[in-house]
Amino acid sequence: MAKKKRKVPGLNASSTADISFILLIFFLITTSMDTDMGLARRLPQPPEDEEIKQELKIKERNVMEVRINSEGYLWVKDGTASSYVDIRDLRARAKQFIQNENNLSVLPEKHPINIDLLGVCALTDKHVISVQTDRATPYNTYFQVQNELVAAYNELRDELAKQKFGRVYAALSDEQKVAVRTYYPQKISEAEPKVYGGN
Repeated sequence: MAKKKRKVPGLNASSTADISFILLIFFLITTSMDTDMGLARRLPQPPEDEEIKQELKIKERNVMEVRINSEGYLWVKDGTASSYVDIRDLRARAKQFIQNENNLSVLPEKHPINIDLLGVCALTDKHVISVQTDRATPYNTYFQVQNELVAAYNELRDELAKQKFGRVYAALSDEQKVAVRTYYPQKISEAEPKVYGGN
């Protein structure tokens, strides 16, 4: 008697798509994605015509220019001097400019403002730090310059917070933070890149 050949049963593939979909969702949820490195910046609203006219009237003493050439060298101009600056000295130079502690006539003008929790204070809130790069400026140098400028504001805010409230800026209440930010508003302007070259 001849044996019948047994047929191999076919695989049931009807649920394969469901399993694949579930695995895909599982790996999407559990996998951590690399985040881009960069600067946290909120772009300002487009200026109105009146604001553009006001910007054109900014006094020269209220502007600190920071230029970065294609080789990563910094040139800084404010009321006290215009010279090449090492990136390690930029923070101190920016703090001196923003604060104008001795009310020098060549640094940002001070005028009195009444701030909640702080009272009447003489501020340099019309100052602007203008950063301009060469089109070939190394990104790392640009990033370091931005970091130093933001650190200058952070240090000034911490100093004021400790002086007025006895703790660092990050530990203040929301109302206290607003007062400190009003005293030291962060004003970093980025001009359109130009071609400075290496000189």
